[in-house]
Amino acid sequence: MLNGCRVTLCVLAALLIAVFCAPAQTALAHDIPSDVTVQMFIKPSGQQLQVLVRVPLKAMRDFEFPERAQGYLDLDRADADLREAATRWLADDIQVFEDNTQLPAPEIGAARVSLESDRSFESYDVAYAHVTGPGLPRDTNVYWDQTMLDVLFDYPIRPDQLRSDQFQPTESRFSIHPQLERLGLRVLLVVRFLPQPGIVRAFEFLGDPGLVRLDPHWYQAASRFVELGFLHILTGTDHLLFLFCLVIPFRRFAALIPIVTAFTVAHSITLIASAYNVAPNALWFPPLIETLIATSIVYMALENIVGGASVQRRWMIAFGFGLVHGFGFSFALRQTLQFAGTHMLASLLSFNIGVELGQLLVLGLMIPALELFFHYAVAERMGTIILSAIVAHTAWHWMLDRAGVLRQYRFQWPALTAAFWASLADWLLLLVVLASGFWLISLIPKYIARRRLPREDNAFQP
Repeated sequence: MLNGCRVTLCVLAALLIAVFCAPAQTALAHDIPSDVTVQMFIKPSGQQLQVLVRVPLKAMRDFEFPERAQGYLDLDRADADLREAATRWLADDIQVFEDNTQLPAPEIGAARVSLESDRSFESYDVAYAHVTGPGLPRDTNVYWDQTMLDVLFDYPIRPDQLRSDQFQPTESRFSIHPQLERLGLRVLLVVRFLPQPGIVRAFEFLGDPGLVRLDPHWYQAASRFVELGFLHILTGTDHLLFLFCLVIPFRRFAALIPIVTAFTVAHSITLIASAYNVAPNALWFPPLIETLIATSIVYMALENIVGGASVQRRWMIAFGFGLVHGFGFSFALRQTLQFAGTHMLASLLSFNIGVELGQLLVLGLMIPALELFFHYAVAERMGTIILSAIVAHTAWHWMLDRAGVLRQYRFQWPALTAAFWASLADWLLLLVVLASGFWLISLIPKYIARRRLPREDNAFQP
């Protein structure tokens, strides 16, 4: 009996030693990588859509790759496992659409292992030649979790058909839904789409971006940006507080028309200018704009507290600060503009439409709520001071925090090069456009005042 217990204890001890003293590499095989970058090329070619993918092999968790002596990857026996890993971890999670029809599962044209130092995926031609060419020498000593998996997927697509009326080839429009977020804790997907020779459209996403239209119609891009603008104004605390300060003294739609119009025109001008690279690209510019946005809220709140703001003065200030907020909108759209495709201007205008729809919704909720507050809770002047003081206190802390970030950047005067003078010419053109917009908006109060004048009755009265 005692001998049997000793044998059992020895077996348990051996199992514990085997578990805790196993090679560290085996334990790490199931760890989730913290950062994974996936590179992808997409190119239509005849009756196939070629998709080149590069992903770190260590992201293929719970998968045993053949090894040889000293734990090196056995390249002689790895081909079948690489193809199975490409199917299970990539092809099954990538949905590709031609127009609105999902394409069937792809065929794996090639799958091979590359070193982490390989730079073949800097261009499509080099990447394609690398993936379809000879692989690493079979005697290469490399661990499996220190390599990259390069795969060529071939999706069948319909051939180009000739239009009977125009005799021009129709072009399919492709979309992709890459659900690759399970590859790591933070997955960065870099996609380059080549619809025609010499044209490359780059996309960059974090996590699951949803359905991405690689070459959208103008109305598809417009509808997406209307939604983005609408949601942005509803979730942007800065812009909501600024709008709140505009509404507090003037709670009538007629009085708010020139103010909101001035703000809209101003931020539309700078948003479009920034999207077309007229704005400075220095590192200090975004924190400067964020600081100025907080400053605009503080100023508007203090002006409400002091009192005496007229409609004419308010719309002029709204126009000036609207220029600043337009740059803030552009920072939010910096990553999203990749969805615009070739419809940049239509997307920007659609974004502004969405912003205005959101503003109208906010105004429709703010004005009645403020009317009830001032009517039943507190007197007009006291309520204006209380609400504006709360907003000023919040925005003041924002301004100080953002100014602290801004001070960390060093401003350098630009060199007087040809690029500088070209940029200066763009800014002068922008100033002309701003002056024109300012003049057009200044006509609105005059027009409204003229409409309110009593009409002269020139009819004969006995």
